[in-house]
Order: sequence, then C-alpha cells, then structure tokens
Amino acid sequence: MFLTMFLLAIVYLAFLTVLYYYGVGFLYLAMFSGAFLFLQYYFSDKLVLMGMGAKIVSEEEAPELHAMVRRLAMNAGLPMPKVAIVDTPIPNAFATGRNPNNAVVAVTTGLLRLLNREEVEAVLGHEISHIKNRDVAVITIASFLSTIAWYIMHWAMYAGMFGDRRENNASGAIIFIVSAIVWLVSFLLIRALSRYREFAADAGSAILTRNPDALVSALLKISGKMEYIRPEAKREIEGLNAFFIIPAISGETILSLFSTHPPIEKRIERLKKISKELGIY
Repeated sequence: MFLTMFLLAIVYLAFLTVLYYYGVGFLYLAMFSGAFLFLQYYFSDKLVLMGMGAKIVSEEEAPELHAMVRRLAMNAGLPMPKVAIVDTPIPNAFATGRNPNNAVVAVTTGLLRLLNREEVEAVLGHEISHIKNRDVAVITIASFLSTIAWYIMHWAMYAGMFGDRRENNASGAIIFIVSAIVWLVSFLLIRALSRYREFAADAGSAILTRNPDALVSALLKISGKMEYIRPEAKREIEGLNAFFIIPAISGETILSLFSTHPPIEKRIERLKKISKELGIY
C-alpha cells in the first residue's frame, strides 16, 4: 500500500515538473479539481445512498442489524454509524461517509436473505474497517492530481486542435501526451491502492469478529450468487462498485479489466493465513 502511494507521489511530482517546464498555469485547474473532489468527498454519503436508493433505518426497524453494527463500532473504537438498507436482490454491502462521525453502513436485502448471522457480521466488520481506515479520504486525496491530469489532457487536446501558432500546438501535444500517461498510470495505481485497502478491510473484519472463516464463507456465497444475477441489474449499479464488498460486474464494461477489488481467491488465501495467525486453525 505504501509502495503504491510512493509511486503515485513520484508520478505526480514528475507531472508537475513537466507542467512547470512548459509554463502551464495550472492554478485554476487545481482549484477547480480541488473543489470538485471536495464536493464529491463531502457529499459522498448522500450521493452514494441516493444512487443506490438506500433507506436509513432506525433501531426499531432493524434491531438486530443495529446491534451488530454498534458492537463492531465499539470494538473498533468508532462512533455508531448510520445504518441503511437497499432493497435489491443483489447481495452486497458498502460503507460511505467522509469521516467516522458522518459514516453510513448499508446492506442489501439480497445480502440479508443470503447470509447467516455470523456471515452478515463479518461483512459488516469489513465495512466498519473501511470507516476506521478512512478509505474514502485516502482515495480522494490519491485521486487529486489524477483528476487534474484528466482536465489538463482535455485542455491540451482542445488547444492542439484550435491553437493558432505551431509552437503552441507542439507544446500542447507534449502536454497532452504527458497528461494522458500520468492519468493512465495514476488510474492503475489508484486501482491497485483500492485493492490493497480491500485486503486491509478483510483483515480488519477478521480481527474485529475473530471469525475470518465467516467472511470467507460470505465472500464465497456472494460471489457465487453474483453469477445468477441478471446483467441488466448489475449494470444499474456497477458505477458504484468501488464501494461494494464484491463488485457487481456485468461483463460488458472496462471496469472488469481495471477492478477496484482483488480476486476472491487471493482474499480467501489471506484470510486463511490470518486464521492461522489468530490461532483459530
């Protein structure tokens, strides 16, 4: 995880050096990108809940679910997050919110029907770990200069197409190529960072619940059930895959090539290793 973040820093520093060399005034782009990411970060919980059609439920409406979330949050040293339920047959769960004081943990009705109590608790432990690790903030910060590269790439393309002077067109072409490379490399590194943070959340669940086998069972059940979900249903929500415990990939999208989640087999392998370390096996 730290190696990936170090590589991101190297890429970004090289990018800023090239921009400085070619005299690009990127202050306004930085301000625009910063404002865009800040709004995304600040309103992430509301945007994700709205996009999923999630409903915040009270303790009276879902007492057992609230009890599990409260116990896990206390074990993690976190304030009680809000609890939401999404009415969809797709078995999944996610956590969102800019910090532990504004966090939401959500599960789908499909997940509650598919998993037993221990498995649900293990999945909730994974999501609570995301909150504890402040993963929304980490990914937002990591994405900052990547977003700037994206906008500069489009600006340079526009300048190259409509610039008046040949030397300006040449500079625009170089800036476009460099920005495109920086965006692609940072995109892949951020995806890798996301995968490492999924491993960390799995480990967090194992430690919080002392039951990594339950998470292994839950991952197998959820991934197995995904194969029988209609592709149309998956396409409706796959834009939010980065938030889920297992992505809902329709098989017809580039997201399947650049996954935010590690393979199930590797996650299970690491969880079994944790089981041995905890003395469960």
